[in-house]
Amino acid sequence: MKSDNAEPFAFIAVNDLVALTRGRSLPKSELNLNSGVGWVPADLALNAFGALADPNPFGALGDLRLIPDMSTKAIFRGKKYGRDVEVYLADQHTMDGKPWECCPRSLLKNALERLKKDHGLEVIASYEHEFVTKNADGSSLQGSPFGLDGMLVTEPFGNDVWRAFVDAGIELENWLPEYGAGQFEVTVTPQNALKASDQAVMLKEIVRHVARENDLRATFVPLPHPEGVGNGVHVHLSLKKDGKPATYDPAGKAGLSKVAESAFAGVLDHAEGILAWTAPSQISALRLTPHRWSAGGICIGRQNREALLRICPIPSGADPNKIYNIEFRAADATANPHIVMACLVNAMCDGLDRKLVIDHIVDDHIDNVDVPPLPTSLNQAIEAFKANKTMNSWFAKDLIDTHLGIRASEEKTLSGLDNPEKCARYAAVY
Repeated sequence: MKSDNAEPFAFIAVNDLVALTRGRSLPKSELNLNSGVGWVPADLALNAFGALADPNPFGALGDLRLIPDMSTKAIFRGKKYGRDVEVYLADQHTMDGKPWECCPRSLLKNALERLKKDHGLEVIASYEHEFVTKNADGSSLQGSPFGLDGMLVTEPFGNDVWRAFVDAGIELENWLPEYGAGQFEVTVTPQNALKASDQAVMLKEIVRHVARENDLRATFVPLPHPEGVGNGVHVHLSLKKDGKPATYDPAGKAGLSKVAESAFAGVLDHAEGILAWTAPSQISALRLTPHRWSAGGICIGRQNREALLRICPIPSGADPNKIYNIEFRAADATANPHIVMACLVNAMCDGLDRKLVIDHIVDDHIDNVDVPPLPTSLNQAIEAFKANKTMNSWFAKDLIDTHLGIRASEEKTLSGLDNPEKCARYAAVY
């Protein structure tokens, strides 16, 4: 039994380039908010399967400090161990107290600062996550697509997750059974882009933790099986200027304001290279194909779930200024949320800098229109990124080299496996 006066552990965490949350713990009373806890640069080079990418830019050299952001606190309560664990996300700093140029969270902060400074804009965001639950022995749960039975078969898991989100200060919009067996979708209320990305990190950890506590397994893997239903991470985005909504204009193309049109044109312009960061596993591209309701082409579409960017519907009677938003559909849970958002924000900045315009709003099925295809493999997306000088300027060289090294090491690890085996390896991790 848990003692009422047991001191909680504080786990000081970072989310790395393979979107796994790592860090160090200590009794909360011993945490120094100014100096944080120690960390090692080479930790960034761990791949999804726990091996260091070799070579990497860091080797055995260097030290860092993890400086916690106390506003990110999430409490992980346990039925099966003796005390609560408080988790705090951290920024990675060099030993002289400066933000580390390879820190994903600092990367996002810099992108948001650029958007604010150069264009006076802020991003409001919400993440939708999909995941699959199974019994502890790996057997599938039963339930009809989107069915009440699909939700109830896992209870009290859903209610426990909801309470855990409340403990973590995460406000949910939706919790629903999805199309696949044991599949769920969870949507968080819109927040500023940094907070939304922080919560996207915590959300996955909470779901997996509560699943274990209920003798279930939860995986956010992009594709549990090549012939199965995929799990996406959909990022909803809107803009504000001077505290007021700035995405909608009834006179604009499909309701896009001029600034929103240029911003999202930037995302379309850099889409191929962006996927090297937002869909970065060896199986991510298997999900991003037509007829999977994921993303089937580089375009923006009105209420189109196969467009890379989807203009979301406005219910009758609602104020479009408040709810009009654009959904980016080509991310998954193998991607660090801070980096996903940093890519999108930097692409928006470039679109605004160049005053790009959107030539065509897609109102038909992807099959019926001529739109550029998405990369068909991670290596194709990586080559597009390498050739994109603008995108390369968004990242420190060591961060790029580490990312590419990780992806090469994962490809080598999975060499010789067929696609179902690759999916299974990633499912065990995510």
